[in-house]
Amino acid sequence: MGIPGEDRPREDDPPVSPDIAETLRQIGLTGRASLSAVGDTAKSLRALLAADVSLARSALGRTLAMGGVAIVCGASFWLFLMSALVVFLSREVGLSWTMALLIPAALSLVVTCLAFWRAVSYFEFTRMGATRRQLARIGIGELADFMPPPHSAHSARDAENGKPPRDPSAVPAPKSNPPESVS
Repeated sequence: MGIPGEDRPREDDPPVSPDIAETLRQIGLTGRASLSAVGDTAKSLRALLAADVSLARSALGRTLAMGGVAIVCGASFWLFLMSALVVFLSREVGLSWTMALLIPAALSLVVTCLAFWRAVSYFEFTRMGATRRQLARIGIGELADFMPPPHSAHSARDAENGKPPRDPSAVPAPKSNPPESVS
């Protein structure tokens, strides 16, 4: 309040706070309201997650169905294309039926081999190599006995591939930019 003995508050005095019981009651009400809001938020997130999972499940089924239709149509297109090539080679080019059939068969074999090669290379990504290396680095998994300890400077990728540790002195130090002067 200002000067002792003065009854009127001055403009620069802080506002007078209510008594402690009222303050505690307000804090309790605020806490209950906060807990209620947390519960409502959790219920909303649960409903959202359930709706999202339901939508994803429905979309997965439709994706598989349309993927099947696409495979069937793609295969029939390829067969018709190869049939047209056979007819063209036998009638227009004048090749025998045997040669006209072998050329599209060889083309199909080449495409099949390329697709198989790419599928195998993509399948390597399913091994989750980086995750397995990090788990092994902390002592979990079948690679744990072959990995360097977590505090080591030896690369987990190099250890997995059987490469020796890199010499830290052989690695060039990063270039540091000189500090700019402020004018």
